[in-house]
Amino acid sequence: MSDRAEESLEGAEQVRYDQARYVEDGQYEPLLSEKDLTRVDIGDTGSDADGSDDGASADSPLPDDLTRDSLELPELSEPELARHYTRLSQMIYGIDSGPYPLGSCTMKYNPKFTEDVAALPSGAVHPDRSERSIQGTLEVLYRLQDYLGRIGGMDAVTLQPPAGAAGEFVGIRVAAAYHEHNGEGHRDEVIVPESAHGTNFATAALGGYDVVSLPSDDDGRVDLDALEAALSENTAALMLTNPNTLGLFERDIEEIAEMVHDVGGLLYYDGANLNALLGRARPGDMGFDVMHYNVHKTFATPHGGGGPGAGPVGVVDELAPFLPAPRVREADEDGEGDESTYELFDPEQTIGHVHGYQGNWLVLVKAFAYIARLGDEGLTDASAKAVLNANYLASQIEYDVPYEPFHHEFVASAGDQDAADVAKRMLDYGVHPPTTKWPEIVPEALMTEPTEIESKDTLDRLAAAFNAVVDEDDATLEAAPDRTTARRIDQTAAARSPRLSWHALDDADER
Repeated sequence: MSDRAEESLEGAEQVRYDQARYVEDGQYEPLLSEKDLTRVDIGDTGSDADGSDDGASADSPLPDDLTRDSLELPELSEPELARHYTRLSQMIYGIDSGPYPLGSCTMKYNPKFTEDVAALPSGAVHPDRSERSIQGTLEVLYRLQDYLGRIGGMDAVTLQPPAGAAGEFVGIRVAAAYHEHNGEGHRDEVIVPESAHGTNFATAALGGYDVVSLPSDDDGRVDLDALEAALSENTAALMLTNPNTLGLFERDIEEIAEMVHDVGGLLYYDGANLNALLGRARPGDMGFDVMHYNVHKTFATPHGGGGPGAGPVGVVDELAPFLPAPRVREADEDGEGDESTYELFDPEQTIGHVHGYQGNWLVLVKAFAYIARLGDEGLTDASAKAVLNANYLASQIEYDVPYEPFHHEFVASAGDQDAADVAKRMLDYGVHPPTTKWPEIVPEALMTEPTEIESKDTLDRLAAAFNAVVDEDDATLEAAPDRTTARRIDQTAAARSPRLSWHALDDADER
């Protein structure tokens, strides 16, 4: 047989192998290295421009076990690459693909006009430019501080924290600095309800505090008797989400605030569920002293996923001197010869810098654009639709929803079914499942938040997916999902023994 015939046969075998994988897995896209078995060795780069022969063989200051003499990369055409990444993108479920009702996470669609605003050339501002040359940038930051302060009922705002969790930490550090300044450094306890976000417990511990867990009452809200027992002269703060993670509004919030303040503690607001209150209620008016804003949840900026985010922090006047430095303010009109309208300044008792410049600037631009576009009326309408959508979806599903009335999210119970199995099976019906197993107050929890962006038709499709799973047997659930690119995996093994690299095998049959 000729060499060409052998190559053709090998190529046909590879096609059959790929097709078999495609049928077996439902949808399979080979790795680039699988697509091109003849690779380009770029380890020897040849002579440099000055005639020297350094290339990849040049001496490296890194240890030998961290360097390699060559790097093999597949050689593919542009169409092959484009098709490869397009197919991969089609296998991924995202907020642009369909509903993403992860309770508490608030997975909102990000309007594309905010991306256009952030992409404007004038937005590419170097952080080391002088204040006089970035007055437009400082004005946007100043106005965003003002927007957020008015929305939350706070007197002062910092934009520096790069995510919600970072905002929590900044808020707790500000509270600690406040107590220390007042000679009350002995306050070493932070009270956290058991319905709180997991980050609240972590933030309090990371801030050096002992965490006091607070049980809920029979209605799923703060147990006032338990709170009274937990409060003491050692209380630094109570961290509270309102509405809480069950979607329930804390009706006794004013009494709760008074109880915390009576012992000298501060009331911290976790802004994760602020989208339920926009235009209708403000944490500052309820008695909260410090809060963080999740701009991805409330104002439709990117969620982060390990990348840039934003978690501004607002405080009442008494805590403003302790905010991170610098902040933005209107310039003193009596300044000598400076025509700047806005300037940076360091608060008197600042806890210092927590992030470069003014946080993740382009994420903040998107939040500003979203708020400015919607205005008071639009933000109020968004919260109304968030509450309406959650209540409508809950009324259409056959799973039990034990607590009500709720706001923008609800927690159903899978009952005798395993909530994780329910979630995996919902993938087979073409929708993303809700958050599962949390909060633990509800057995086999299905925590669901459709947000304000979804239409009634979409909510009906979500309900149909929920209800299709209700009566399915355990064997079906335990085998799910069976229609997705990635099938059922051993999550425990994946977490304990992760495979962090991929190695090609010579024999395709052994792959």
